[in-house]
Amino acid sequence: MAATIGLCVAILAGVISAGTATTNDKMNALNEKERQIALVSAAVATGDAKSLRAALNAALDAGLTVNEGKEILTQLYAYCGFPRSLNALGNFMSVLDERKARGIADPQGKLPSPLPSEPSIKFGTENQTKLCGAPVKGALFEFAPAIDEYLKSHLFGDIFARDNLDWKTRELATIAALAARPETAPQLKGHIEIGKYNGITDAQVAEILALVCKNDFGVPHISDFPVGAPNTGYAQYFTGKSFLAPMTTNASLHVPVANVTFEPSCRNNWHSHTGGQILIAVGGVGYYQERGKPARRLLPGDIVEIPQNVEHWHGAAPDSWFSHLAIECNPTTNKNTWLDPVSDADYAAATKGK
Repeated sequence: MAATIGLCVAILAGVISAGTATTNDKMNALNEKERQIALVSAAVATGDAKSLRAALNAALDAGLTVNEGKEILTQLYAYCGFPRSLNALGNFMSVLDERKARGIADPQGKLPSPLPSEPSIKFGTENQTKLCGAPVKGALFEFAPAIDEYLKSHLFGDIFARDNLDWKTRELATIAALAARPETAPQLKGHIEIGKYNGITDAQVAEILALVCKNDFGVPHISDFPVGAPNTGYAQYFTGKSFLAPMTTNASLHVPVANVTFEPSCRNNWHSHTGGQILIAVGGVGYYQERGKPARRLLPGDIVEIPQNVEHWHGAAPDSWFSHLAIECNPTTNKNTWLDPVSDADYAAATKGK
């Protein structure tokens, strides 16, 4: 939804980071209960039952009530699907039973007040407008009016009107869940803005991203290969932010390998290699295009063999992070020739409908 609302501007990984928070923001960092709610939400989104159970125990120890936990796990079905929400609630029941057997009496907490008697579409629309700071409209909702009605009446009506969990906490859980899934990058950007509108600070956003993504740059976990560091050495040849992690250290083997990660819409310039190159897609969704040919959509496991001296570019899809291993062929004689950037128009044409 967030990609279509006017107030949702792009907040990309690295713009907000732990290192850029002000002193005042650091004073407003997440408390332990909020930290654990973020970890709970991320584990629900990824279906990681082991991490979920650990985070639920830690959240309860930090003051999460049983009814707050139920609210969070139930709300997340709207962002992660019924199966993962139901599995999470089942794990929560089991965790509570285990704690009870150990003599721990977790507080139940408040139940929600009765919902308004008027139709949920009415108070849901009002809630959505208050939450986002403006009425939510857009071509997507004109294209599919049913999803607009479901969002207003059910998500922002039936769910967000339940007042035993405040909107700031609901958005914290939502941001964490979306940050755990690379394909939801557009929605994550929007919910970061919504969360900030409802009291989440820049420092707290940075902490949520660092907790969930396990790095300081807000790069989601899209593969088991390291993210590395910002690709500053080659930044002039990239449109958007990228990250570089060298994977090999023994130069005598003559097989340089690096993991390159692209934020959504990031791509490198047209370029060529005198010795060729091999790409192995390992995470997210990306694209590869040779000059004069249609672009090829890349998913984890896809391999691209780039011939010598062929002009090409590669990068992320508009709505997904992307990561690939780059293997330099014939490294002792291989040289890169960097050319013109891939224009926004050419990139849009290459990736449209694929």
